[in-house]
Amino acid sequence: MTVVEAKKNILTYEGLKKYEDELENLKVVKRQEVAQKIKEARAQGDLSENAEYDAAKDEQRDIEARIDELEKILKNAEVIVEDEVDLDKINIGCQVKILDIEMNQELDYKIVGSTEANSLKGKISNESPVGRALIGAKTGDIVRVETPGGELEYQVLEIQRAGV
Repeated sequence: MTVVEAKKNILTYEGLKKYEDELENLKVVKRQEVAQKIKEARAQGDLSENAEYDAAKDEQRDIEARIDELEKILKNAEVIVEDEVDLDKINIGCQVKILDIEMNQELDYKIVGSTEANSLKGKISNESPVGRALIGAKTGDIVRVETPGGELEYQVLEIQRAGV
């Protein structure tokens, strides 16, 4: 029998705190709110055609699913101590400034684990094509990223600790 080890969820301290806060809110606040909604819907009588009851039960299912998901993320979390990140090369927890060579445009990204990634907030996963290409690069390096639309080139301009 082969034992499969759970995949580690690499998180920054900021990501860990965000998930812990969300989990606490779901367990303490949202569970109570949905329980009250279910209680009020039950008080209306016949549950067979009670839209409020059905909606509350759906919400309860969603909350419990998210709680389960967050507990799994946190159980397998490996937290990157950003103050200890080596700034000689790009790694998870670094804030990087890169130049899109073709577009002549500077971009700022924080390299995070896949569970924290949010490109709209400038957080890219170490597992994304750009993230994979940047990991290990040093200031001045040019990295190439293969995309369906062709190859992209970026020059690493600056590596900092996140939040600097």
